[in-house]
Amino acid sequence: MNLEQTILNTVELSKEVGAMILAERAKFGGPRVETKGKNDFVTHVDKASEKDLIKGLSEILPGSGFIAEEGTTLEGKEEYKWIIDPIDGTTNFIHGAPPFCISIGLQHNNKVIAGVIYELTADECFYAWEGSPAFLNGKQIKVSENNLLKDSLLATGFPYTDFGRMEAFMETMDYFFHNSHGVRRLGSAAADLAYVACGRYDGFYEYNLNPWDVAAGAFLVEAAGGKISDFAGGDNYLFGKEIVASNSGIFNEFQGVINKIMKTN
Repeated sequence: MNLEQTILNTVELSKEVGAMILAERAKFGGPRVETKGKNDFVTHVDKASEKDLIKGLSEILPGSGFIAEEGTTLEGKEEYKWIIDPIDGTTNFIHGAPPFCISIGLQHNNKVIAGVIYELTADECFYAWEGSPAFLNGKQIKVSENNLLKDSLLATGFPYTDFGRMEAFMETMDYFFHNSHGVRRLGSAAADLAYVACGRYDGFYEYNLNPWDVAAGAFLVEAAGGKISDFAGGDNYLFGKEIVASNSGIFNEFQGVINKIMKTN
């Protein structure tokens, strides 16, 4: 398999499906919205776009499996698996607020080897494959060069179904409010990670995330020169429901603060 061409084809597919998503969003009058759980929504557009992505990715890489947000989980002995979120930032999408993204990661024998994130509202496509740098619309990107947490702009996501760690989480935010340039919340983990990869944010952390939220973005951050871990500094961020991502300059301090507060509360 030519991995580079596979990912470039995936980029084009994401743009095609993205055009459909935006066209459907423009027609929203009374969108068909289902509730998967408290504050956890899915629209008919999520389902249609997932179907289109799976069809297109199956043609790009025949015989591959899927782990997808809206219920398509075809796991078995497939050497390659796609990990996809058809619309990351569904609540933003429902309300017409940016950003919302298509997120596509590719695993080979359970190792992520590529990532594509297409942020629809800005027409920005971030992508990388094993051995390549990270790109944004064809131009190479890198994480920021800031070495001081106090000079960093950070991002996070607010929990919307699991509030069991809120006290500790709010303590981390309080610390970063006082010891950084600020904390942003976009409503899309895929966009947050892409923005760390291109240096707009210096760091990002969040808990209660799923593989399709982070697979592509985590790969992009590393391809752009950044670092990724779970809160404890380990590598269980894909299925462990928590992630820390930043440039290498602030990573140890950033991750250390999060771990210290979250593990003791």
